[in-house]
Amino acid sequence: MSISVVILAAGQGTRMKSTKPKVLHEISGKPMLFHAIDAAQQISDDIVVVLYHQAERIQTQIEEVYEGVRFHMQDAQQFPGTGGAMKGVTTRHSRTLILNGDMPLITKASLEALTSGDADINMSVIELENPNGYGRVIIEEGKVLEIVEQKDCTPEQLEVKTVNAGIYAVNTALLERYIPQLDNNNAQKEYYLTDIVKMAVEEGRTVHPVYVAEEEFKGVNSKLDLAHAEEIMQRRIKEALMMQGVIMRLPQTIYIDCRAEFEGECILENGVSIQGESRLVNAHIKAGSVIEDSHIEDSDVGPMGRIRPGTTLKGTHIGNFVEVKKSTLTGVKAGHLAYIGDATVEEGSNIGAGVITCNYDGKKKYQTKIGKNVFVGSDTQLVAPVTIEDDVMIAAGSTINKNVEKGALAISRAPMKTIKNFFYKFFGAS
Repeated sequence: MSISVVILAAGQGTRMKSTKPKVLHEISGKPMLFHAIDAAQQISDDIVVVLYHQAERIQTQIEEVYEGVRFHMQDAQQFPGTGGAMKGVTTRHSRTLILNGDMPLITKASLEALTSGDADINMSVIELENPNGYGRVIIEEGKVLEIVEQKDCTPEQLEVKTVNAGIYAVNTALLERYIPQLDNNNAQKEYYLTDIVKMAVEEGRTVHPVYVAEEEFKGVNSKLDLAHAEEIMQRRIKEALMMQGVIMRLPQTIYIDCRAEFEGECILENGVSIQGESRLVNAHIKAGSVIEDSHIEDSDVGPMGRIRPGTTLKGTHIGNFVEVKKSTLTGVKAGHLAYIGDATVEEGSNIGAGVITCNYDGKKKYQTKIGKNVFVGSDTQLVAPVTIEDDVMIAAGSTINKNVEKGALAISRAPMKTIKNFFYKFFGAS
């Protein structure tokens, strides 16, 4: 690959009104900066992220996920602005693409378009029906002549609908020469990256406009922008999955993490949430159910089921109001109102209504092991650590705190007492 990518992520993001760095706010399960890195990795093996505000926190999170990303710590106090962010940045290839870390909706196709051709600078531009508030990009004969801030536009220039989208692909040698020349002699006292366009035009260099979709180049600067970007990302994810063969009932009510994977015949009913690195194979997830970081195969869940992280379901039926956490169930039925946590349950077993694995003693979590063809009666508490061997029946209402051997019936109930005429004595009725 002959393209280097610089991702600008040094800003404070004050409009986000959060102590979390702006670029770490998540969209569809992944920090927005990571979406930009993912796109960049599809076209480049040299990626530099420019950091300043909470730099260590951002770098640590990136390094937990990505290898080979380089970092440039910028002094944004001394060098404010987009041009200032590029001061001292070095890249390895002959062409450098400059991205913004708050543009999570960018796609590989757009990046390829921006880096194609042999112009000295490729500049992203957008046609807006209402460009009010934006600087205008003046283009003649397919070349950018200048960028004019709205307040400086002539009446004719105000009619121009082409605006700057803020992404540039630049001849690296040219960039290395222009960046040191940038100054902050302006009202904002900032270094502007747009000035490299002016320098290039003045030198007779070619600045080529690349028309891009507004949707992809939306900057995320506030919680409102974050919500809008989430809607767009969710639409993309779900459209791609439906084209792949996933059935969705009322897809606008469904949430799907960008890391989730689907295979075979999958059905998602309305109100479903698929979170984290979940994998669904031939799965039917019914209305209102939540799946978190779990593997669901040849199984159905819900309605109103909750599958928590670390769970594997194979050939299993999970009914309404059943919660499963960090457990492996194979060929199991748990029809309603149960909690199964830190457990393994084997083929042919049935978990009755109101059954609970008591896996936590206030200090530690413990395992419950249930073998094959076990019938666990309703309202049973299984106090871990405990092992229920194959072919066992547990009577309804039992509290099981000892291992049960194969083939046995386990029952623990207080003897039932009946006191005749107690109702009448208590209420004084005749």
